Amino acid sequence: QLRLVESGGGLVQAGGSLRLSCEVFGRTFNRYRNAVAWFRQAPGKEREFVAAIRWDSGTTQYADTVKGRITLSRDNAKLTTLMQMDSLRPEDTAIYYCATGRPTTSTMISAGEYDYWGQGTQVTVSS
Repeated sequence: QLRLVESGGGLVQAGGSLRLSCEVFGRTFNRYRNAVAWFRQAPGKEREFVAAIRWDSGTTQYADTVKGRITLSRDNAKLTTLMQMDSLRPEDTAIYYCATGRPTTSTMISAGEYDYWGQGTQVTVSS
């Protein structure tokens, strides 16, 4: 059983930046198999993939909508993933969720591959 805790959401003007954090708690997190991903859900829209990082290699994957504006990193000792968000746009407004699971390299963008989810943190970008 794993628990994920997100933080760092808030209100920011268009063009501004935020840094979201996701810390994983639990003894079953496997550094060689698990990946941590971020998804977001805006009102009236489906949950969509934002970014993911494989823990062992640090390999990242980004959605086309955020690529170039978002950077993932991780702290192995703290089991914490950081998502630096720059040049934010109003369309980035959503609840952001972090999740962990053991996807394959070809299924990292699929929400169904992730077994544990955080509570979500609200990001609001004003125009």
